[in-house]
Amino acid sequence: MISSREIFKNHQTQTFPNPSCLEIKSAKGSYIIDINGKKYLDFVAGVSANTLGHSNNIINNAIKNQLKKYTHVMVYGEYIQSPQYKLAKLLSENLPKNLSTTYFVNSGTEAIEGAIKLAKRATGNSEIISCENSYHGSTHGSLSIMGNENQKSNYRPLLPNCNTIIFNDLKSLENITKNTAAVVVEIIQGGSGFINIKREFLEGLRKKCDQTKTLLIIDEIQTCFGRTGHLFGFQKYNIIPDIICIAKGMGAGMPIGAFISSYKLMKLLSTNPPLGHITTFGGHPVNCAASLACLEHLLNSDIMKEVDKKEKIFREHLNNPKIKEIRGAGLILSVELYSEELTKKVVAKSLENGLILFYFLFTKTSFRITPPLTISEEEIIKGCEIIKVILDQ
Repeated sequence: MISSREIFKNHQTQTFPNPSCLEIKSAKGSYIIDINGKKYLDFVAGVSANTLGHSNNIINNAIKNQLKKYTHVMVYGEYIQSPQYKLAKLLSENLPKNLSTTYFVNSGTEAIEGAIKLAKRATGNSEIISCENSYHGSTHGSLSIMGNENQKSNYRPLLPNCNTIIFNDLKSLENITKNTAAVVVEIIQGGSGFINIKREFLEGLRKKCDQTKTLLIIDEIQTCFGRTGHLFGFQKYNIIPDIICIAKGMGAGMPIGAFISSYKLMKLLSTNPPLGHITTFGGHPVNCAASLACLEHLLNSDIMKEVDKKEKIFREHLNNPKIKEIRGAGLILSVELYSEELTKKVVAKSLENGLILFYFLFTKTSFRITPPLTISEEEIIKGCEIIKVILDQ
């Protein structure tokens, strides 16, 4: 009899040479349970996606209530659907005035695609600038502005006129000109191991974009919805972007993304030509209901206020001489070790010992920690102890 592992290997496309093949039975709170009943403390949260933990009752109830009413009814932007407009309104109320209008999509890479199109449409220019070692998604346009040639080389030719600058390097800003449609930048570089943007770089970038009439697009796909202790990562800096792209944690486990800008700019997508950006399932009412419930709960609870405290607990308890550095902010942390071999062993041994960690795309000497924002102090300490025991061994 063919096993589930064989079916998975033979009939489901593989994107990694050696997937963990953890076979899931259920998940609740900060834990995932396999088919044998073993519990795993989840320090990854679906790669920053399960903001309120697994099988959260608030999210589940929102999904169930929406399922009773309707699911997909029409392509995006044609019918008035309350989960969509309520979520869009609440987002606008918690963002600067120029970020008032939302286009909902299915994922982060789609948000980037839409933002790139909007920038070209608004400015009449074609050059898109991103940063070296940046990651913005894997579809064709997003891949074109990825800052890592190794991931791109086998898929060329990509979009023309896509160039890079050096992240956190002020001198690089000289490469932005009046011919640049947009600069796309992450608040915390995800694929490179959670490298924080420097305040002076972001402020300089905003100033340069103003001078050249270039749109500033901030990629908040991994940092949105409270992961840094702020609803959006850029809110801790004294700048306002022209467009933001969000996804992952905004769905609390459901697939949704969005790009957000001013009413004036977003209206351009409806003319010359009409239907300038189209999606069938973007803004799916069930996913919007889940996102709305997540956002409302974050705004009406102390969860985001506790993020800084939880970060300090992680940093305090991951005190081991084999740890070179801890990067990131809030509950989006990267633990840098001294070798790729040690990193692989820690991730593999942690899984054996009931703790889920994960790798990064571009750096091989770090592992990620992005647990649910609802993780408890006791769970943080428990996971840190597992890591330290493995390091000591």
